[in-house]
Amino acid sequence: MNTQLNQPNISFREMHASDLDAVMQIEIVNFPFPWTAGNFKDSINSGHICLLLEIDEAVIGYAILMMVLDEAHLLNISVSSAWKGKGWGRHLLNQMMQIGREKGCLNMFLEVRPSNVSAITLYESIGFNEMGMRPGYYPAYNGRENAVLMGVAL
Repeated sequence: MNTQLNQPNISFREMHASDLDAVMQIEIVNFPFPWTAGNFKDSINSGHICLLLEIDEAVIGYAILMMVLDEAHLLNISVSSAWKGKGWGRHLLNQMMQIGREKGCLNMFLEVRPSNVSAITLYESIGFNEMGMRPGYYPAYNGRENAVLMGVAL
């Protein structure tokens, strides 16, 4: 009996402009103030690391990593709501950390809403620590929301 038959094909690949419809379907569901397709296109055109996570060729997640000298800054990471809670966010984040290491980065940084408890829990479980607060960083329905600045040594 071949047990490989029911195993999903899991892969990472570079994001292209032609992927933006699939990316935006995830982005607009997961975030109250989503990035625009233009934001993603700008990241692709700027040479940021724009990675897709696919299962059986369907996009289920993505991440954007900007590198400056020996620092990596995670700009965006998300997994489709249908796939949340199954470890795919951790898998995607670990892949981005590995890419940062391979590119010679010593640290990775990110911002996260204090209200995004599940993301903070994930980041802390991987070794990220709170480094500070960015006041009024995110748009919110009642003004602005602070961001927690987190970092980890790679």
